[in-house]
Amino acid sequence: MPKRVETLVLHDSSTPVIGDTEHGGAVVVTTLDTLFNQARANALWPLTFGLACCAIEMMSTVAARFDLARFGSEAFRATPRQADVMIIAGRLSKKMAPVLRQIYDQMPDPKWVISMGACASSGGVYNNYAIVQGADQVVPVDIYVPGCPPSPDALMYAVIKLQNKIKHQAMKTNKSMSILELKPRELEEVKA
Repeated sequence: MPKRVETLVLHDSSTPVIGDTEHGGAVVVTTLDTLFNQARANALWPLTFGLACCAIEMMSTVAARFDLARFGSEAFRATPRQADVMIIAGRLSKKMAPVLRQIYDQMPDPKWVISMGACASSGGVYNNYAIVQGADQVVPVDIYVPGCPPSPDALMYAVIKLQNKIKHQAMKTNKSMSILELKPRELEEVKA
């Protein structure tokens, strides 16, 4: 299938640099993958899933002192159908594991998971029959945040790492994507 080329004309000579673009004189060629990934990475909607003391640290990341909104993640969602990042904050009991999996399955694709704290990542100090020894046994985890409890800036660092991961991933429908070509606008002559 031949690739379709779309042309966008800019209104001034300041051509934006978007992700992994190729420069060719006055023309910037990029794929729609790069544009979509930039948009997805800078507009993450986390799901509030606080299970224990790490949830207090997660809540403080959106307070004025740390301000997670600077990184495009201020809108914490209470429903999985409107979220794309699940932050598992706290110890995960075996009784809560099926609920976690059900909520994860209700999230639309693409979706990512951040495991926050030692308890969510490896069971922490709770090495017993009632606590899941790592949330990756229930859902696939993308980023692990160490600590007991981790500080809010550690969670912010994890969000930045997740954004970098999203910016460099390939989309599933890569073969049907077209190339986007950005050109500066040609100036018109004004006759007086």
